[in-house]
Amino acid sequence: MAGAVDFKDLQRRMDGAISAFKSDLASLRTGRASANLLDPINVDAYGTSMPLNQVATISVPEPRMIGVQVWDKSMVQAVDRAIRESNLGFNPIVDGNNLRIPLPELNEQRRKELVKIAHTYAENARVAARHVRRDGMDHLKKAEKDGETSEDEARRMHDQIQKMTDDTIASIDSLLAEKEAEIMHV
Repeated sequence: MAGAVDFKDLQRRMDGAISAFKSDLASLRTGRASANLLDPINVDAYGTSMPLNQVATISVPEPRMIGVQVWDKSMVQAVDRAIRESNLGFNPIVDGNNLRIPLPELNEQRRKELVKIAHTYAENARVAARHVRRDGMDHLKKAEKDGETSEDEARRMHDQIQKMTDDTIASIDSLLAEKEAEIMHV
């Protein structure tokens, strides 16, 4: 009867929401250069939208500089445009097939913008976790309606799904608080 809801699948999907959130947070800069900062950027290349790391090599030659070596010379302008329009506050310097991206000091206004972006990422992760909870609850209601599980068992499973969701959201909130502190106090 406990097969009405696949708790391992629900947990895997909630962990996926946390993992995606961690990846999003890694793309927010905190004053030091990192190749991850360019992860959210997609380039319009060859008639489709592709991640930047599929059209160029990204390196960090200095602590406050990111280097982008574009493989195809015809793509340099598209990569430059994508980086400028990414809303990450970067102004690349084009040098042949290479782009140099100096990281300016973070001012108070930019820090606040980054915190807002982090909050948006956190809300997206919370929504993803709630969608997983909803799917689990739907399966549970169907199992109860079809007579596959008793009312008491359904109540216990309901509480278990809710606890799983609460733990996931608490983890997201904790990661957000850490990143917020890192951004504001670098």
